[in-house]
Amino acid sequence: MGRVSLGAVPLTTRPRRRGAWRTGLAFGLAVALAAGNALAYRHARAFTHFASSGRRTPKPEALSTSEKLHALFAGPVVLRPANRLTPQALGLEYERRTFVTADGVDLEAWLVPAPRSHGLVVMFHGYAESKASLLPEARALHGLGWSTLMVDFRGSGGSAGDETTVGFREAEDVAAAFEQARSLSAPRVALFGASMGAAAVLKAVAEHGLRADALLLESPFDRLVSAVAHRCHALGLPAFPAAYLLVFWGSWQQHYDGFRHNPVDYAASVDRPTLLMQGDADDRVSVEEARAIFDRLRGPKQLKVFPGVKHQSILRARPAEWTAAVEGFLERPGG
Repeated sequence: MGRVSLGAVPLTTRPRRRGAWRTGLAFGLAVALAAGNALAYRHARAFTHFASSGRRTPKPEALSTSEKLHALFAGPVVLRPANRLTPQALGLEYERRTFVTADGVDLEAWLVPAPRSHGLVVMFHGYAESKASLLPEARALHGLGWSTLMVDFRGSGGSAGDETTVGFREAEDVAAAFEQARSLSAPRVALFGASMGAAAVLKAVAEHGLRADALLLESPFDRLVSAVAHRCHALGLPAFPAAYLLVFWGSWQQHYDGFRHNPVDYAASVDRPTLLMQGDADDRVSVEEARAIFDRLRGPKQLKVFPGVKHQSILRARPAEWTAAVEGFLERPGG
């Protein structure tokens, strides 16, 4: 019987092992890619489709590591924003107003008149909030002699729907509210927006040509993908690819291109007098991102940076400084 050459064994088994390793790696990558997209799809839907019940998931900064993991795999719960207070709770008389957007969405607003009013400020809230969140600002403006029209975006408070496009279609709400404001014959009409509301104001002014007398903007994100990236960072996720997957699937679900939803681009078409207010400790919008928007604005403009203020109501954090900045700007010719 001839001898068996042991040296021949590796020649037949190594290619098989190498092929099996490559197949396993490709399979693992495919599974990871599918799982990542499934999680992104679920999160994008949770962020843009408000829940009717349950316990709202706290902000990422308030979550423990285990809670972050749970939110990551189970998805966040974002409850439909509700108005739990009215202007009357702050001693302000108001009227309930309703109107319809060009694309057929019923909106609710509160008109808070001021005696001997200098004009009317139309107010727009941030993501996952309602118009009641702006009651302190409305009271401050009332004290400065300005009436306010506080608007619930679609999907929030007393307005129709249960979804948000993070300022994209909400620009239609801004345009409809501006027309409502003009019908009230106010001597001047200004637009106020906080965060998502500021992004929607910029889009509406740029695309609808709204001739507002002044814009008051707080903490607008420069690009939707960068806003999502900041949230991913707060959850301990890498901005790439997580933010891009979230924007992709959110766009697919809402039928618009979220990668083109960029207030920094809208700003280049905005020539209205603008006061842009930004906190320098904001972990959702950096001062550099706010300045990029500011630099592209074409009209008279002022940038006010508030030290130590996070992504929050600047009035509540710095009441005296906010009031002085807003009053000074609105009193300026062209402001």
